[in-house]
Amino acid sequence: MLSRLIAVVILASLVTVVPRPSSGQATGRTASKGQAATTAAQRRALLLDPTRSFWSTRAPATFTADIETSRGTITIELTRAWAPHGVDRFYNLARAGYFDDSRFFRVLFGFVAQFGIAGDPDVANLWGRRTIPADSVREHNARGTLSYAQFKPSDRTTNVFINLRDNPNLDTLKFAPIGRVIQGMEVADSLFANYGELPISDPPLGNPKRLYAESNRYLDEKYPKLDRIMKITIRADSVSKSLQTRP
Repeated sequence: MLSRLIAVVILASLVTVVPRPSSGQATGRTASKGQAATTAAQRRALLLDPTRSFWSTRAPATFTADIETSRGTITIELTRAWAPHGVDRFYNLARAGYFDDSRFFRVLFGFVAQFGIAGDPDVANLWGRRTIPADSVREHNARGTLSYAQFKPSDRTTNVFINLRDNPNLDTLKFAPIGRVIQGMEVADSLFANYGELPISDPPLGNPKRLYAESNRYLDEKYPKLDRIMKITIRADSVSKSLQTRP
């Protein structure tokens, strides 16, 4: 299973070779429908129990989220009609706090900025094994869109990247965008990119096994200049607006 996780992490290396606290709130801190996870222990317990009904929650038709990073805030808008399975997964991971205190571990200047390995290795390994069904490609991988990293469309789990340029070849490879950056693209462009592929490279340059075994501890030790995601917050007003307009 670990080998498959590593394959998903390094998929974009292959792509580069191919020319690659109430029910009305969704703040990323919810333990179940209508019940807030108020402590770090409750949030971790939720993330380690994928059988809870929380995880089957359907995302709103559209919603907005703020990615607070060490460089500034990137605001994204996700649209469920683009990729229902992918958007549902992102929505629930974000409101559970999965992405909080994680790293942009793979940034290739002018290509992609990738994130999605939880800082807690137990959480990262659990969700790295929980694939979601494939979505059809309904939008283009244009600059500013977000898609999941994948070896094949049915291998998607938690790794997401921001397209830093138009990447039409990813449409052909069946990468289905889930949303787009609506503010803060300059922040995405500024993410530290000098490490490139090193964090996911084979030893001695990198160590994918340590990446999943240690997560933040490994990345902070070996690649201390990587930019961070402080937290992702889903805007409650965007969720309410979506619910009001749903037929």
